[in-house]
Amino acid sequence: MTLHRIGTSDLLVSPLNLGGNVFGWTADEQTSFAVLDAYAAAGGNFIDTADSYSAWVPGHSGGESEEIIGRWTAARGNRDDVVVATKVGQHPEFKGLSPETIRRAADASLRRLGTDRIDLYYTHADDESVPVEEIITTLDALVRSGKVRHIAVSNISPERLKASLEFSDREGLSKYVAIQPHYNLVSRDTYEGPRADLAAEHGLSCLPYFALASGFLTGKYRPGATADSGRPASVAGHLETERGVKVLEALDEVAAGHGVEPATVALAWLAAQPTVAAPLASARTPEQLPPLLAFADLKLTARDLALLDEASSIQG
Repeated sequence: MTLHRIGTSDLLVSPLNLGGNVFGWTADEQTSFAVLDAYAAAGGNFIDTADSYSAWVPGHSGGESEEIIGRWTAARGNRDDVVVATKVGQHPEFKGLSPETIRRAADASLRRLGTDRIDLYYTHADDESVPVEEIITTLDALVRSGKVRHIAVSNISPERLKASLEFSDREGLSKYVAIQPHYNLVSRDTYEGPRADLAAEHGLSCLPYFALASGFLTGKYRPGATADSGRPASVAGHLETERGVKVLEALDEVAAGHGVEPATVALAWLAAQPTVAAPLASARTPEQLPPLLAFADLKLTARDLALLDEASSIQG
């Protein structure tokens, strides 16, 4: 499996960024271990989580996903073989991005992950009550202490992103090496434009979340049909738009031409976009992994890309 460098960092990662949001939620620990084992066996080395996963589940407090990943790396003895990314800012006990919150949240994540360093540490959602200068300075201190190797950003306005990057450059402090935006075939304007321009200008890698639109782009959601999932309501709206229907039609056509599944095509389209290094997708079972991993070997033609671009550009 060909590895990709994240931005200007020394992190080399596999093409598929495995999402850990399902671990401890729709996948119990045994199943989560099975998914992680299958991913690693296929050559995968890039695992994404957050300190808030899965606080939304009744009886959970947040950090369950980190704990499962930590127990898996300990059981397999492979911590040095994987790149672990987690996030700060949305854990129920560590809301926001004040310096003290970031420091305490990082220590808590390290404990749950059972590790001495976080390879890639994201601000999960921006906290505009805190100046970007304070956020970057605090993250830089974590890097200098060895607790964090590289920093990244997820949900943030272009203005605050620009200010953060410029402050890092001006002061010689740690700088974001990646951005994780909501980005896929049916949600393009959340990244394309100012954020993508800043990523290209500053050498950031794009690591999109909701790469499969919460399962919509797998093709399992069709008009009048239901699918087994923990979150079908979150994708129902796409079936009611012309763009959603046209994107499914385009995915079906391209997938049939290559003999692959729609999810493989959707991820391959993302991987072909400027600045994108490793789309993020999750699997609730090992059986869901093969079509996700397969996109790394799929080369879309110029016609394929044009067809998908046209369908995904429809408004409404």
